[in-house]
Amino acid sequence: MNHPARIFAIMKKELLQLSRDRLTFAMIVGIPVMQMLLFGFAINTDVRNLRSAVADQSGTHLSRQFVAELGQTQVLDMRYVVDTAAELEELLRIGKISVGVFIPADFDRRALDKRRSAAQLLVDGVDPTILGVANQLRNIPLRFDSTVAREKEAAAIEIRPYYNPERRSAMFVIPGLIGIILTLTMMLFTAVAVVREREHGNLELLINTPISTTQLMIGKVVPYIAIGLIQLAIIIVVGSLLFKVPVRGSVVELYFAALVFIAANLSLGLFVSTVVKSQFQAIQITIFFLLPSILLSGFVFPFDGMPRFVQYIGEVLPNTHFIRLTRGIMLRDASIAEMARELIALGIFTMVAMTAAVLRFTKRLD
Repeated sequence: MNHPARIFAIMKKELLQLSRDRLTFAMIVGIPVMQMLLFGFAINTDVRNLRSAVADQSGTHLSRQFVAELGQTQVLDMRYVVDTAAELEELLRIGKISVGVFIPADFDRRALDKRRSAAQLLVDGVDPTILGVANQLRNIPLRFDSTVAREKEAAAIEIRPYYNPERRSAMFVIPGLIGIILTLTMMLFTAVAVVREREHGNLELLINTPISTTQLMIGKVVPYIAIGLIQLAIIIVVGSLLFKVPVRGSVVELYFAALVFIAANLSLGLFVSTVVKSQFQAIQITIFFLLPSILLSGFVFPFDGMPRFVQYIGEVLPNTHFIRLTRGIMLRDASIAEMARELIALGIFTMVAMTAAVLRFTKRLD
């Protein structure tokens, strides 16, 4: 026999418990709102403002008008002007641009000959989306007035994809997946480990020893650094054997970049452990942080195609900088020195997160 009063009593208890658990209540509201905002702004198949550079060896009125026509499409954002195709390739290699526009010296004659390409787009072919957008430019009727031609002609554009000529998705996914896996495991392992110690009463025993707060934090972090580096080795080996994803740059530099990234995520995990009260809450926060790390880091969608204020949020995430490092080192043979900005950003994040974790942990002990 059902007893509605008892059922309502249980329901009231659960709602009361949820209302007292501020973090869970905030997640109930926050997760759907965050997902709507992230998917609404981050998912943008109509990519615009790709970082680009131009090498105009023609320097004529016709070539300048051609560059202006490309700019009016709003697909390319011309940030650099260089002299040669080699300079465009170098900017591509170190990740400063996604597309390079090369205009040869005989551009005017080429523009009137439909059998020849008038210009070339040098594209970072690692991201299939960027390559697809560049290919769409070939279908845009880029027409301009010519004092030589009797009628308006359309310039043919040749696409030259770099670093992934076979257009394999694994080349794009695997280097980015390293950051996603390390973010999930490092944050989750650290946060859950510290919370578990607190729940079992072991943390109080450690506190009563002569160990300082900083020493305790470092001691909890170091073992997971080794675990993270082992995970990196597994991903590299599996990616190479099964998916033929190369490491064209220095393996040592890749490991060093991963070391800094792991430290950043472990520091964040320690900070999370000072905020949450249970292992379940630690898992909730990790998932809450993982979603923007996937959508706003350039792992799935081109970073340049996102709205500017969303890019500002993405720049705060460690995964954004680490993905640039992994794709640069593994696929483009770039060095850490050439991408020092990304490494510095990870270092600053690590110091801020670790300092906040130590201060908050000390405050909780008081």
